[in-house]
Amino acid sequence: MVIFLRALSFGHAFSKPAGWRRCQLACHHQCSGDNQRRQVFDPDAYERRIFLPPATPLKGIHPSAVNDELILMSSLLFLGTLLLGVEPASARPLLDAPSQEVTFNPGVSSQTARFGSRGIYVHDPSAIVKCGREFWIFYTGRGIPSYHSTDLKLWERGPSVFSQPPSWVAKAIPQNRWMYYWAPDVIRLGKRYLLYYAVSVFGKNTSAIGLATNPTLDPGNPKFRWTDQGIVIESAKTNIFNAIDPAVCRDKKGHLWMTFGSYWSGIKLIELDPRTGGRLANDSPMYSLAFNNSIEASYLHYHRGFYYLFVNWGICCRGTNSTYEIRVGRSKTITGPYLDDKGNDMMNGGGRKFLASNGPFIGPGQAGILSTSETDWLSCHFYDGTRHGIPTLAIRRLKWNTNGWPEAE
Repeated sequence: MVIFLRALSFGHAFSKPAGWRRCQLACHHQCSGDNQRRQVFDPDAYERRIFLPPATPLKGIHPSAVNDELILMSSLLFLGTLLLGVEPASARPLLDAPSQEVTFNPGVSSQTARFGSRGIYVHDPSAIVKCGREFWIFYTGRGIPSYHSTDLKLWERGPSVFSQPPSWVAKAIPQNRWMYYWAPDVIRLGKRYLLYYAVSVFGKNTSAIGLATNPTLDPGNPKFRWTDQGIVIESAKTNIFNAIDPAVCRDKKGHLWMTFGSYWSGIKLIELDPRTGGRLANDSPMYSLAFNNSIEASYLHYHRGFYYLFVNWGICCRGTNSTYEIRVGRSKTITGPYLDDKGNDMMNGGGRKFLASNGPFIGPGQAGILSTSETDWLSCHFYDGTRHGIPTLAIRRLKWNTNGWPEAE
């Protein structure tokens, strides 16, 4: 009770009516030359109710810099307000998400159902992959969480990939101590699944893309076990690229490739060794595919003679204020150049607008495509305007117009 009262006192002190703001601890992505802060919605941060004064810059705030006692007190404050059935009036305007039901589907609203909402909390989803009778996605979060479904409509929680951080993380990215990994992608190759993910430091390009493999995604299978395969590629402050946001694909000859990149010098492409899943060689060519002042979340898909490059422009992770939108270009060769429908090179700011905000469907991002025998499906996250901007999974039917450009239904 003493601790609880102390928490209430502490919470009151940090519930000023003007100028105070919430710090979303689980920050994602990086910044460009202007050091713009990028953040991702984290349900844990909402539950902790962390507030920072106006004088505290959002840049460079790292979870490890937040005092453990502050987290404990704020958590107790949150629990206390739930038990009491009230919330401090001064705190209510500061939150742009509800204090409950933020991580699981409370039901899809009629307003967002027409945009393909599945109602589950997901940010930076991987492409959908099938294992047996079930479909799987992985997404940004502690240990890389997952969902699975038998019909692409109703989704249930699956296990996280990691319960302990990979051994290389402490040395390569020592400031990442929360096991919070970003923007995974997964592909089935032969008799195993390859899952790529990013580990980074907020506001810097001190980053690495790691690989984990598993012979199955079914946790009920005796062979189920994720194996760390180490670093695929990493970046440091001396590099002009940022090794996050991996996305993997195979070309028409069966070769394995990976796009990645966020801000800095844009989207990159390297070839991978299909035997190991790692980079073909440490000095293998790195191709530049697309650039914009705000660009990330790339994805490659081959369709009828063209490779289509999807990227995100704009700013994510600001709930209903997010400006994310998906752009696309295409090329006859996987290494580019990628041009939009007007012939503009994506390295020079080209990109056909593919998907943008529409009503409560706000800031779509992290495109992925699942091709079945019947149709193609687009997966992405969006910020749900009917639920205070919570990042939510959407799955929409994908069609191709008469000129060969993709359109989301």
